[in-house]
Amino acid sequence: MTPMTPMKHDIRLVVLDMAGTTVADGGLVEEAFASAARHLGEDPATMLDHVRATMGESKISVFRHLFGAETKAQEANKAFEAAYAELVDDGRIAALPGARETIELLKSQGRTVVLTTGFARPTQDAILAALGWQDLAHLTLCPADAGGRGRPYPDMVLTAFLRTAAADDVRQLAVVGDTSYDMLSGVRAGAGVVAGVLTGAHDADALRAAGATQVLDGVGQLQLPGVLA
Repeated sequence: MTPMTPMKHDIRLVVLDMAGTTVADGGLVEEAFASAARHLGEDPATMLDHVRATMGESKISVFRHLFGAETKAQEANKAFEAAYAELVDDGRIAALPGARETIELLKSQGRTVVLTTGFARPTQDAILAALGWQDLAHLTLCPADAGGRGRPYPDMVLTAFLRTAAADDVRQLAVVGDTSYDMLSGVRAGAGVVAGVLTGAHDADALRAAGATQVLDGVGQLQLPGVLA
């Protein structure tokens, strides 16, 4: 007997990135990276090109590349998280247009929504609190929740798949993000829809080259066929 193949329209789980996709942070990432670099006695100007190119990757991975030694990378990561946590309170954190409405619509359609980030849990929680989003999604994940590996690995997407039990097949997942790392994580997880948005770090060419099945001006344009509710 041939097993049933999930149809492309049967998207049951939507994994959404935060900064650059659903959340605007007014350049706080670069400011926090600069603060962390200065904390370690380094010139941030020599590092910002790499920071911009790797937006979407887990922050500790970026620091490992920049500083090499694990102890130094961990120190830089802690300084980054502390700086970002302070900057969150200055009022620049905001939902991107249509983000909350899109999440609420997806939920009303019977789909499960998970918010993911490359930040550590304390920073993710601070952003969610600043937006009043603590209970908006069904689940929120950071790299530590998925064994420590962030994007471009598929671990957070697959953790969402396993923890929510919302889908029977990875092809019933949609992954949405603003960076090539988001796209790669979706492709590597086998997601049926991998959507890039142009409100963040990378342009349409980079998103498509990394495997985007569609590129949108913003998350408010996301439309997934089929209503499950």
